[in-house]
Amino acid sequence: MTTITAPLTVSNNTIVTGISTQHLLLKRGIWAYFILLIFEGALRKWFLPGLSTPLLIVRDPIAVYLLWLAIKDGILRPNIYMSTAVLIGIIGIFTALFFGHGDLAVAIFGARIFIFHFPLIFVIGSVFTREDIIKMGKVLVYISVPMALLIAIQFYSPQSAWVNRGIGGDLKGAGFSGALGYYRPPGTFSFTNGNALFFAFAGSFIIYFWLVQRGINRIILIAATISLIAAIPLSISRALFFSVASSLLFAIIAMFRKPQLFGRFVLIGLIVFFSFGILSTTPFFDTSREAFLSRFETANETEGGMSGVIGGRYLGGMMTGLGSSPGVPLLGYGLGMGTNAGAMLLTGDNSLFLISEEEWGRLIGELGPVLGLLVIILRLALTLKMTTASYRRLSAGDLLPWMLLSFGFLNIPQGQWAQPTSLGFSTLIAGLIVASLRKE
Repeated sequence: MTTITAPLTVSNNTIVTGISTQHLLLKRGIWAYFILLIFEGALRKWFLPGLSTPLLIVRDPIAVYLLWLAIKDGILRPNIYMSTAVLIGIIGIFTALFFGHGDLAVAIFGARIFIFHFPLIFVIGSVFTREDIIKMGKVLVYISVPMALLIAIQFYSPQSAWVNRGIGGDLKGAGFSGALGYYRPPGTFSFTNGNALFFAFAGSFIIYFWLVQRGINRIILIAATISLIAAIPLSISRALFFSVASSLLFAIIAMFRKPQLFGRFVLIGLIVFFSFGILSTTPFFDTSREAFLSRFETANETEGGMSGVIGGRYLGGMMTGLGSSPGVPLLGYGLGMGTNAGAMLLTGDNSLFLISEEEWGRLIGELGPVLGLLVIILRLALTLKMTTASYRRLSAGDLLPWMLLSFGFLNIPQGQWAQPTSLGFSTLIAGLIVASLRKE
């Protein structure tokens, strides 16, 4: 295990220049990455629809700049995770060109995940301090209130309404099929998965702030809690429901490790109970709840009950990906081919999944059984290291890494990184977990 512990430990020498101009620029760049992650879809849909295609990768130049600045200043140091990912990305470009689809643009689009965004995890981990993480958490909590109002408006508005316009100003709407004639709202994001990821991310901080009970306005925290509860049915997203349930499970584990948290956990329960009671008196919540329950029941019937839902959505996606390897060429079909952007460049249709909708299946299909499995092992190893390190910090009384892990635990190993929004949230949460584990 010694070979995978060092990369998550940043020596004091790397933070001597914590108030230097380079560190300030790096921190501002990370905040820009975060802000564009939240509002990139709004630019592509509402404000700059004519630039919707280039805005798809608007965070990539920021990632490149941050990497260049961190390397130049000696802040970013190679580790086994980063070196392996970059090497796979470079190899993947050549295998895609000579043995796969043969399109350079598609190969580079796929490789940027490993060469730009994956190393950014360790830039964030080396630069951000605990104070920076808490600030970002507060911003998420504050934004969650107007975001909930926005998705409520989208939920009840027709798809032709301005708030529901799709990418490039598409009048067909950005909503995705939900239940009872209602569509899943995307919020400020390009697609509905961004809305689910945002509230799941915010939910981990909302629960954390209730447990620590300091550092944030109590009224805002109550409003954010109500917004999170309202967002679950409004989103018609089972992924969001399970993600919030995951954060609550992590909080329960924390309570068993620190029994003094029991009173605070009871407080969370009371807040949720009364918030749910207040929301249930409003017609808009009842309608969204009916749509959500209808979607849930339909999915349960299709997927064989609750165990089938959990197994199919999480464990099943992993097994399907691993099971696809026997029929895949040794060097795969080519990096980037499994992304929607890659499908658009290769076929002219971005609605196709040329390889697999599941992340592990996409990795094996693009890179082949050997490199694809190596990426899966890499992501699992990083998640395992974060889990063990976060649990040790929890045992020492530090809840922050553990509650951040409640969001990253599923997104880091099998988040759909082919989709830019999912990639952005996974990069950000992994970087914040690394930063929270660093000894300052």
